[in-house]
Amino acid sequence: MSQKGRPILAAFQFLSRFPVKAELDFSPELLRRSAKYYPLVGAAIGLAVALAGGLAGWAIPSLPAAAAALIIWVWLTGGLHLDGWMDSADALLSYRSRERMLEIMKDSRVGAMGVLACVLLLLFKVTLISSLLDSGRFALAAAMLTAPVWSRWFMAWAMHRFPTARAGEGLAGRFRGLGTKDMAIATLLALLLTGAGLGIAGTANGLISGVISGSAPGGMGFWLLIGGYFAAAPLVTLAAGSLAASKISARLGGLTGDIYGALNEGLEALLLLVAVIFFC
Repeated sequence: MSQKGRPILAAFQFLSRFPVKAELDFSPELLRRSAKYYPLVGAAIGLAVALAGGLAGWAIPSLPAAAAALIIWVWLTGGLHLDGWMDSADALLSYRSRERMLEIMKDSRVGAMGVLACVLLLLFKVTLISSLLDSGRFALAAAMLTAPVWSRWFMAWAMHRFPTARAGEGLAGRFRGLGTKDMAIATLLALLLTGAGLGIAGTANGLISGVISGSAPGGMGFWLLIGGYFAAAPLVTLAAGSLAASKISARLGGLTGDIYGALNEGLEALLLLVAVIFFC
């Protein structure tokens, strides 16, 4: 296996359940090198969920189709980020001392706040996916080819930008040293993936609409809408993610692996909401 390919495989093995056959040691160096490819994993997950939701939408109503898509979404991630969301909710909503909140996040048990936060998040996501399906498969494709990409980009940004809460210990400590060059690659990759995804989805939607209506595919207003969403997604991600990460870092003295996962989950939901605003 080439050294250049190992970080990509590590990103897929660490963040997803895609069948990647490789023996990797997941050293801190490899984990750091893999982080810049997180947007690629997000694109693969988003494409799979968009296809699953679109196919399910042909056979069953939008709400159960959305539930099916969400089940596949959670399965593809192995619940990794949901675990961080629940642990973070248990800790941050306990309003305890910094030391006690960090202890709560290390506890493998899930408390009442974590369960409630998980249920509410999944309910919110399934309603958003259902709304996107009601607006057409293009809306779902546009959202799913964007939200998981930029939410995972922000995990890399958080590793680069914010300190770790446990002074280099724990999972977050293994990502210390993610450099500016890595973030530049991650940003370029996220822009290329979302640009290509939205362009292909928009072109396909325009061609299908043109065949059905007998008119020219797409229109200036349609492409301006896509361009607006393409610009809004990274700006919303950076603004909302940085605000949340800053407030959490101030409370904990830095971020943890659980917080990275929680930020990913929250930003995914927020970007789905942005897609609903744009396309529904």
